[in-house]
Amino acid sequence: MARDSAEASVVGGPVALDTGKLYAARLLAARVRPYLATALFALHVVESRRVPTMAVDRQWRCYASPAFVARTPVEELAGVWVHEVAHLLRDHHGRGDRVARVRGLHGAGDRLRMNIAADCEINDDVYGDGLARPTGAVAAADLGLRDGELMEDYLRQFRLGPRTGGLAWLDCGSGADGLERPWDLGPDGAHGLSGHELDAVRFRVAQAIRARPGDVPKGWQRWAEVAFHPPQPWRELLGAAVRAAVAGAAGGDDYTYGRPARRSASLPGVVLPSLRRRPPQVSIIIDTSGSVSDAELGSALLEVAAIGRAVGGRRDLVRVLSCDAAAGLAHALCRAEGIPLIGGGGTDLRAGFERALRTAPRPDVVVALTDGQTPWPEVRPPCRTVVGLFPRETGWDEDDPDVEPIVPPAWARVVSIG
Repeated sequence: MARDSAEASVVGGPVALDTGKLYAARLLAARVRPYLATALFALHVVESRRVPTMAVDRQWRCYASPAFVARTPVEELAGVWVHEVAHLLRDHHGRGDRVARVRGLHGAGDRLRMNIAADCEINDDVYGDGLARPTGAVAAADLGLRDGELMEDYLRQFRLGPRTGGLAWLDCGSGADGLERPWDLGPDGAHGLSGHELDAVRFRVAQAIRARPGDVPKGWQRWAEVAFHPPQPWRELLGAAVRAAVAGAAGGDDYTYGRPARRSASLPGVVLPSLRRRPPQVSIIIDTSGSVSDAELGSALLEVAAIGRAVGGRRDLVRVLSCDAAAGLAHALCRAEGIPLIGGGGTDLRAGFERALRTAPRPDVVVALTDGQTPWPEVRPPCRTVVGLFPRETGWDEDDPDVEPIVPPAWARVVSIG
C-alpha cells in the first residue's frame, strides 16, 4: 500500500471519501477472490482522515483515508481490501497480543515490526490471478527473507533498520497487530461485529476455500484447515482434567486422633477422631514407543512439570515411569528434565498401568501421555485416569470397514495434546 502524503484538498475544502469508488473496488475484490466475499462484505467502512491509507480494527471496521482512496486506482484498492481482510481472518491482532505478552514487545516500534511481519505473511501469495499488487506492498523478499512463513517466524528474523526505514508510514491498524489506535471506535462503537458473528464469517470463508482447493493459494488452504479444526488449548484442558481428578481423589478418607473432632465437645470423656484429608498420589505413564517422536516426548516432559504444579508443587506426590511394550521403573519427580525416558519398541501401556498400580503408595490418579496406539486395560483401574493423546490418524480404512480404530476406553478423561 502506498504511503499517504499530506491530506489532499480542493477549493472549498478537503477531499470527501469516494465511497462509490471504494465499493467498486470491494466488488472487484469479491469477483477475483470469491471465497473471501463473505469477509469482504462483513467489513464496515468508516471515513477517517487520521489513517495513512486503509486500516482495520479487531471489530471488523475498515477505516479509509479519503485522499488515499482518491489517488489509488480501483484495481489497487481491490488488493488493499483483500490485504486488510486477511489481517482479520488470520487473527493477526490476537496473535500480536500473544506474541507481545510472551516476548515483551509492547513499544510502538515492536508493533510496527509486527505489522511488517504480518504483511510479509499475507503478501507472498495473495496477489496475481486478477488481483493487482498495491504500490508499496511489503514482501518478505524486500527484507531478504523467504516466502511462506508466519508472522511469528518473520519477527525473529529482522529488526528495524535501513531496510525498513521507508516503512515507518505503514499502519494497517489494530486489526493487524493488536495495538489500539487513536481513531478506533472501540468495542462499544457502532457497527462492530460480535464474537459469534466473527466466528460465523471465518467459518463461511473456510467453507468456501475448502470447496475450491485448486483455485486457492496454499496459505489460505492452511488457514482454512485450522479454521475448520481449531487447535484445542490442550495445556489448559489437560491441567484442568488433572486438577479435577486430583480434587476428586483428595477427599477426606482417613481418620486421625492427632486432632480430635469438634463433636468431641458434646461427649465429655470421649475423644473422637477427625477426618483427615490425604494428599493424592499421581502416577504419570509416558509412552516411549518408537511411534512417539522426540518433539512429543519433549511435550510430555513439559506436561509432567505442569502436573507437578497442579498438585500444589508437591513433587513427592508425583511419580513418572516410561513404557513401550514393557514398563520401566517409577521415578519420583525431582526435575522433569531429569526423568529418564527409555524405550523405542512397540507399545503396550497395560504394563505401565500394572506397574503404576503396584507402586506404593498406590496412585489416586493415573495420567497416560501417549499416541493411543496401544492396548488398554480391560478392567477400569481403581483410580481416576486422564489420557493426554498425541494426535494420530484414526486408522479407519474405508476399504475394510470392519477394522475398528484403537481409541482410549470410555472410563478415561481424554485430552488431545498438540
